[in-house]
Amino acid sequence: MVSSRDVAKEAGVSQPTVSRVLNAPEQVKKETVDKVQKAIEKLNYRPNVVARNLKQKKTKYIALISGPLHNPFFVDSTTAIVNYAKKYGYHTLVYFEEQGDNLSIYEEVLKQQVDGIILSSIFIDDPIYQDLVDAQVPFVMFNRRHQSGGNYVEIDNEKAGQLATNHLLKLGHTKIAWVGGPTYTSTFHGRLSGYRTALEAVSHPIESDWIKETDTTEDSVVQAVDELLLLPDRPTAILAATDSMALFCQNYLMHLGFQIPENFSICGMDNIDMTNHAAIQMTTLTHHSEKPMGLHAIEHLIHMMEVDSQERKNLQLTLEPKLINRKTTALNRSNNE
Repeated sequence: MVSSRDVAKEAGVSQPTVSRVLNAPEQVKKETVDKVQKAIEKLNYRPNVVARNLKQKKTKYIALISGPLHNPFFVDSTTAIVNYAKKYGYHTLVYFEEQGDNLSIYEEVLKQQVDGIILSSIFIDDPIYQDLVDAQVPFVMFNRRHQSGGNYVEIDNEKAGQLATNHLLKLGHTKIAWVGGPTYTSTFHGRLSGYRTALEAVSHPIESDWIKETDTTEDSVVQAVDELLLLPDRPTAILAATDSMALFCQNYLMHLGFQIPENFSICGMDNIDMTNHAAIQMTTLTHHSEKPMGLHAIEHLIHMMEVDSQERKNLQLTLEPKLINRKTTALNRSNNE
């Protein structure tokens, strides 16, 4: 996707100059305007006229671009964000990621007139990040973030992966599977890295067959579990990179007749409300903060929307993880070990 930065490079001008040509060409020398317009035509750059107008007036609308609807973490986050925004007089337009294809959603959002954007659907090197910057609309990321930084709140995903894996190791599990999502997102990339780091620290071999990258849906998680069950030296514990996937694993294994944690220990991550249900009691990870990530993010977004751009403070918050030990993990008593 061509960005205004590409246009600036082609025209031999700065990115702010391209922005001025698009927004106020009368304030720019004609020869500079001509150079920028030629670069736009050559690169087939399509500036979003509506996006450029977002900053011109207050609409009291914000856009929330969330992760997939099948993950209760994002449902819980959406509720908290919408309710908080409502208290401050903002309406929230909610969009849910569609299986890794977020480009069409961002294109739709950038057609809307909103005062700010809060998002958890972004990839580590997502080119949409620069388009968001170019739109000059305040935006805050939560749960996932872009490699360029920006405003974000996240858990320390690598430490979370290490903490969960070490918990299972202390219970005597040396055959630990990782079931996660696409590692082009910061969340899964970090959690897998932490899993690897913890196993390498105790010199345990990491079997490639024990690492299952899914699209996070129930069908893909079930397929991953089936593949693990077919292994001649199958794992005794599963570290699921989200509670949603941990619940899919638990439900499927129990339907097959396995007992949790007697046959398999399962640890999730996120501490969604459902994990504390008396019938589930999922071991999971959360963070050392009384507020959920989404609430941190919406508070900061509203701050950014209600002050002058010169007064805006950056938010780069990485929360420390902590383990919640419940009833889906136990000492490994397998005869296979």
